Amino acid sequence: MKRIVILGAAESGVGAAILAQKEGFDVFVSDKSMIKPNYKQMLDDHHIEWEEGHHSEERILGADLVVKSPGIPKEVPMVRKIVERGIPVISEIEFAGRYTDAKMVCITGSNGKTTTTSLTYHIFREAGLDVGLAGNIGHSLALQVAETPHEWYVIELSSFQLDDMFDFRANIAVLLNITPDHLDRYDFSFDKYADAKMRILQNQTRDDAFIYWAADPVIQRKLQTLHVEAQACPFDIREDAALKGFVADGRYVLTAPKAFEMPQAALSLPGRHNLYNMLAAGLAANMAGIGHDIIRRCLGDFPGVEHRLEKVCTAHGVHYVNDSKATNVDACYYALESMTTPTVLILGGLDKGNDYEPLKPLISEKCRALVYMGVDNRKLHENFDAMGLPVADTSSMADCMKACVSLAHEGDTVLLSPCCASFDLFKNMEDRGEQFKALARAL
Repeated sequence: MKRIVILGAAESGVGAAILAQKEGFDVFVSDKSMIKPNYKQMLDDHHIEWEEGHHSEERILGADLVVKSPGIPKEVPMVRKIVERGIPVISEIEFAGRYTDAKMVCITGSNGKTTTTSLTYHIFREAGLDVGLAGNIGHSLALQVAETPHEWYVIELSSFQLDDMFDFRANIAVLLNITPDHLDRYDFSFDKYADAKMRILQNQTRDDAFIYWAADPVIQRKLQTLHVEAQACPFDIREDAALKGFVADGRYVLTAPKAFEMPQAALSLPGRHNLYNMLAAGLAANMAGIGHDIIRRCLGDFPGVEHRLEKVCTAHGVHYVNDSKATNVDACYYALESMTTPTVLILGGLDKGNDYEPLKPLISEKCRALVYMGVDNRKLHENFDAMGLPVADTSSMADCMKACVSLAHEGDTVLLSPCCASFDLFKNMEDRGEQFKALARAL
């Protein structure tokens, strides 16, 4: 019996463990942190052996295969030892893909992944397809393959997941954009990060589709060095005969494989960035053969996703918007671009090698004040204090909200769009957003 070790016991790790057990592996789960009670219960219910708070080196290095959580960097000592021992290290998505013949719609990009993935899943589900939602959102792909298999999966993929995928094939691959993010995990090399995103193309055949933003300069440059087997489906917010999807002159248009058109005004999501997301999702549905009446209805009724430009409430004449998912500069840029009132912008958290320069013109145009929220706000002070806007320095959501209330005027918007990861002050991005919403609603 082959021995498999799962590093990390959260959603992906526990799902991989359950699938591995089903497929006849001798399974051991190891997490250097404490495992959440619900995941311990799942492992215990399946009689899978686990440990927490440390790694038992001798047990791990006896594995034939290791499935690594995407949150664990390849540089940590335990992973280095595994690699030195010659033990293959793969992702949960790669592992799950070996045990299903389902069609895979895989979506990546620096920005817009969750909205595009959620919208695509919404369209597929409303079309009556047997579809699962997996990856960074939804339940573990491995767990679904083990216990609730589907004919289709719509999967949001991070660069970390793509790093450890080798034989996995996306039947429909969507690449939204590539802008600097997570550079701390890629030796502060944008090129290495971009290469990770391009891995979504590996193993595609001429029967598959590759949907991508045609005007992204990084994607354009990378494609010049690659041979793409799949059918190319570029999109943009301009009309061009080479595009398979575009928005122009008030029209939302898809040209492949069947022509489709609807008024731009009928699309449910506001903002220029959402036009890209809706083009990508519409093309994915069109390539999958979903009826145009379903696509039209879903593009018109999709409500958006939590923590992404989420309108929370209006208190004392001030609007509060939760964009906690904006964990890089580009996401914050799109959020600011969509603001139509003077804005008090909340920035800060765990910096990932951000270059804040592109934000400055929009901040100058849109913002009334800036509120920094993090354990260490020095980089924010260095970048933005000289702009002359009122600034507040805070290290908790409660203090941040007090500062926002004092700086905002009636008719303004308080926008949480931090540009940074959340792990300095919060459990995760969702925790940050939930705290913001609770305090805003209590005003």
